[in-house]
Amino acid sequence: MARVLLIEDDPSVRNALTLALKGRDHEVESAASGEDGLERLARFAADVVVLDLMLPGIDGFEVCRRIRAASSTSIVMLSARGDDFDVVGGLEAGADDYVVKPVRPQVLEARIRAVLRRTDGVPSPVETYGALCVDRASLTVSRGGRQIALPPIELRLLLYLSAAPGQVFSRQQLLESVWEHDYLGDSRLVDACVQRLRAKIEDVPAEPKYVQTVRGFGYRFGPV
Repeated sequence: MARVLLIEDDPSVRNALTLALKGRDHEVESAASGEDGLERLARFAADVVVLDLMLPGIDGFEVCRRIRAASSTSIVMLSARGDDFDVVGGLEAGADDYVVKPVRPQVLEARIRAVLRRTDGVPSPVETYGALCVDRASLTVSRGGRQIALPPIELRLLLYLSAAPGQVFSRQQLLESVWEHDYLGDSRLVDACVQRLRAKIEDVPAEPKYVQTVRGFGYRFGPV
């Protein structure tokens, strides 16, 4: 069971998804606007926020940025369109995954469960890569002795890449293993997450030492 905060302004969609998720044993709070959603999140310790991008008042992009600035709560965005403006904007704002509406409740729940599984880790010693330290037991990351707060999807991506330094992974491999998308997924999820991760762990994000691009193939960790 997960604690889900659903922020959706369409009452029919909001009510249908709320009932469906509750029927699958999730604890659900809902909000009709970005302002209301942020207020509820302050009182409701959500495991995951399901966030519509097109909201009255504060839109979903800004809500996503505010949530991400204050916490590492997982965010699944709902997009009425699958075009670049919605998807890339939401991912760059900090969303962990996205679903295009209309969405079947069972599909949304599968995405929620997948997002929450991404924080699972296997205990092992602290790994040090230059100034970067990755502790798989406590699921913490630090650089130069200073701890870095990473949202679940960025942490899972870093854990996955750093488990095999030097190995090149295609975007599709990362989608299947990190995002658990077992279909031909959208590489924008990977690229946006890499950019956000680099901004936090690299000294110079434009010249990455840790998460490196292998042109025409994908990404690898190091060598550093």
